[in-house]
Amino acid sequence: MNDLGSWLTTLDGSATGARLALWLALFAAFLHAVFGAIQKGRHDPWLSRGAIDVSYGLMAAPFALVLTPWPEPHMWPVFAGMVAIHAGYKLLQAQAYSRGAFTVVYPVVRGTGPVFTVIGAYLIFGEVFGPLQWLGLAVLVAGIFGLAAYNLIHVTLDRETLVPALLLAFATGAFVAAYTTYDAWGIRQTANPFTFLAWFFFLDALVMPPIALRRYMRMEQPPALGPLALRGVIGSVVAVLSFGSIMLATRVDSVGEAAVLRETSTVFAALIGWVFLKETVGPRRIALMSLIAIGAVIVELGR
Repeated sequence: MNDLGSWLTTLDGSATGARLALWLALFAAFLHAVFGAIQKGRHDPWLSRGAIDVSYGLMAAPFALVLTPWPEPHMWPVFAGMVAIHAGYKLLQAQAYSRGAFTVVYPVVRGTGPVFTVIGAYLIFGEVFGPLQWLGLAVLVAGIFGLAAYNLIHVTLDRETLVPALLLAFATGAFVAAYTTYDAWGIRQTANPFTFLAWFFFLDALVMPPIALRRYMRMEQPPALGPLALRGVIGSVVAVLSFGSIMLATRVDSVGEAAVLRETSTVFAALIGWVFLKETVGPRRIALMSLIAIGAVIVELGR
């Protein structure tokens, strides 16, 4: 872990680091769409999130406590801020998933995030987009708002809660930007990036499980624990690989570009929602989701 972490830090700002970041961001995009579908699937999203967090907290414990160097003293306030931001994100996301279909909520959440992230990357890291990259971001934003408008007009599933679901999705997207920018800053504050990742998953797992347990205990017909635990284990593996990939991408290359590239996940989300969750997507919504992904690709081509 120490040798791999040291090697990654040498790639910062290099052409090799840029190529590695590209593939890491695309890998994270696919996995994040899978993760969203797992949380939104047949179980209550609050319970799914709690099961996932328990699993990855247990998975991260030996890495945090034994296998990676312990964080430097100045990292504990950084971790405190990280836990607070991710808690807000998870609470908003669970509420959005409770009110809207996956193919309605997910693209808005993921599409809104990069807009705020680009602003944060400029303010914190001094990253500046070129003209073609701003064009790509504009295309992405057009896809987001076009999709939101289409959903408001045409979607009938969960119609009575559609507007709150979209508002919650936009708010969740803002928190996505906050944690992407903050975590990209945080992973730069420690000598070994794997120390940050191990302690992130270990500490982040403390928030949602008590909330999920309380919800489970109050249910008149709670789901069987076996399938829920299995969903948690699978989701935790996906979460670790997805979040770890995007954080390493932001460590070795541009934060804004990695965040935008990750939003190609909207295309994967459309396919997953249609094939596995049996949600009707339709050609117009697929076109709008693709517009979000095309904007991300233009951003990368304009670097």
